Amino acid sequence: MPEDTGRTPEPELRRAPSNSIWSRHVRPWLGRRARRADERLTERLGGPARRTVIILLGLVLGLSAADTSAVGAIAPQLQPALGIGAAQIGLLVTASALVGALAAIPFGLLVDKTRRVDLLTASILLWATAEVLSAFSASYNMLLLARLLLGAVTATAVPAVASLTGDFFAAGERGRIYGYITVGEVAGAGGGIGLASFISAALGWRAAFVFMALPSLILAWALWKRLPEPARGGQSRLEPGATRIISVEEAGPSLRPVAEEEPGRADDVVLMEVRRQGVEPDADRVVLTDPARMSLGHVVRYVLRVRTNVYIILASSMGFLFLAGLRTFGVLFARGHFGVGQAVATLVLGLVGAGSLLGLLTSGRLADRLIRRGHISARIVVAGVAFVVAAALLVPALVTTNVLAALGFFLLAFAALAAPNPPLDAAQLDVMPAQLWGRAQGVRSALRNTLEAFGPLLFGLVASLFITDGAALQEGASEVVPGQTRGLQIAFLLTLIPLAGAGILLLRTRRHYPVDVASAGESERRGKEHLRGGP
Repeated sequence: MPEDTGRTPEPELRRAPSNSIWSRHVRPWLGRRARRADERLTERLGGPARRTVIILLGLVLGLSAADTSAVGAIAPQLQPALGIGAAQIGLLVTASALVGALAAIPFGLLVDKTRRVDLLTASILLWATAEVLSAFSASYNMLLLARLLLGAVTATAVPAVASLTGDFFAAGERGRIYGYITVGEVAGAGGGIGLASFISAALGWRAAFVFMALPSLILAWALWKRLPEPARGGQSRLEPGATRIISVEEAGPSLRPVAEEEPGRADDVVLMEVRRQGVEPDADRVVLTDPARMSLGHVVRYVLRVRTNVYIILASSMGFLFLAGLRTFGVLFARGHFGVGQAVATLVLGLVGAGSLLGLLTSGRLADRLIRRGHISARIVVAGVAFVVAAALLVPALVTTNVLAALGFFLLAFAALAAPNPPLDAAQLDVMPAQLWGRAQGVRSALRNTLEAFGPLLFGLVASLFITDGAALQEGASEVVPGQTRGLQIAFLLTLIPLAGAGILLLRTRRHYPVDVASAGESERRGKEHLRGGP
């Protein structure tokens, strides 16, 4: 690739992020402290180019979470307006999630075979379309169809973000980077619920859906304008301090040499550490054919044959199962168990949700640091320990009736509950060949989202078994009876068993992880040979 002297004019799409609208038009209006904070953020994220990518990818996940969470916040206005009950509200959420789960695998295939940024941009425009259709729905059936469309098109987010993260950032720092990106997802879910709830209460539920569409249009424009498609294989990798993003067109057709030819590169630190310790790949898990020519069924079978990947899917599903129950019944439980009003219960859950930010920002960084010190399976171990700690902290949080004591336990528990996500997201990229990142993440999303979709239903059924006074378990009920509270408490406590089991499962798979990393590395080497026309 020719050296960039800075004299050749670049297309607008390829300009350095430092020449962005933010820098030219927004930042000059900020106060001194705000500009200093912006500088510190840029420095922490590793320069203007890396900041642009991290923020945009975080916004993709955040907007996806915000759009899918909006129905729950708008439910109080939807029910009387459309004459529907809690079951119909639940169907809007469950059906959308199930369609998203079904669409995740074919969209993962598209991620591996098409321009990912273009795919994301088109998908986000369809998100906006689905929100507008929701706003102008004349009946419940029309609203259901609009939410099904939303569920399908938002399925592009997770596979595309995973694949782009792998190509933009080095393997040795992906845990930390995923922590930054996932903060956007958490903030988006909370912000979406808050925005939708406020607008629906002030202007009506139709206005809330319209307002949810506006950020989609802005984000689609930002992706098209500021994020060029990176080259697959590492040529567009953003080193710390980078000021511009190298597009696939600029990178050219050649591929970066494989890890054996560049043993000192930091971006291969995980694979190089595996090889340094003499870990050999498993021949049964090495892809011998061109990954681009693998059928979708073959890919699914391969993804589910990699033991570490299967354990990652199962463990993360358990975490999302608990969160699905908490999102659905958390306010109802808090009202009855702690004897507080709905506003206080909602505030408590919002405050403990802030604890998740601590886990997201520390776990990936910790795992990356341990890997550099020779602990190959650090990403798996950190996630496993976090699951076990979360389950242990949630026991006193759910048992105590002192709201202040419970708040402290919940804050720590949510930090531990969020902590597995960045290292597990990075670990999945480690154990999968780069040519299969999109499809592998699609399979994971499909299975995880399916369990999450049925989570509230399963949780409600378990809770109903322990209702002692015959009261109906109904989200949003104006009165909370003791029987409901007891049933919910037992359901939450029982759900901690698979949560702790997820942690133990991950700790057991730490022995398989190095072998799966080595197998993925060998598969990727063979894939590049196929791409070069080799044997």
